[in-house]
Amino acid sequence: MRTSQESLMKRRMISAIILFAVTLVALLVFIGLYIDETKRTQEKYYIQYTANLSHVSEDIDSYLNAEGDIDFRYVRLISDMSSADSFAFLLDRLSDDRKKTINELHACIMRYPEQMQTEEKLTEVKKAVEDILAELDQGYEEAQALVDSIDKQGH
Repeated sequence: MRTSQESLMKRRMISAIILFAVTLVALLVFIGLYIDETKRTQEKYYIQYTANLSHVSEDIDSYLNAEGDIDFRYVRLISDMSSADSFAFLLDRLSDDRKKTINELHACIMRYPEQMQTEEKLTEVKKAVEDILAELDQGYEEAQALVDSIDKQGH
């Protein structure tokens, strides 16, 4: 009787160990797939971020060379900058300071159009955006300098 109980306990322990091993392998596979998908998602966010910044640069050119409806062109600039700001927030590769700079630049374009619609300011924005697209650190510094130059008390 005792040997059958010992045999039964050994079988249960072996079954438990096998179940644990299978569960551990499944967990490791799941973690690996999750990490891979997270990297792919971050890459997609970065592609969208750069595409929207590229659109911002094109929108500035369109606005500066406009012969027609400049209000529509400025709204399109705001829209593309808003989209870039949203994707910047989702990116892990951007530091909080860079995310804040992009957010503040978007806020300035949206809230202070009287100051931002000048050719000088839009040219500065275009230069900063193009440097950001070229992955130069100075692009964020230029954008922050532009944000700091805006009078946030007035319009």
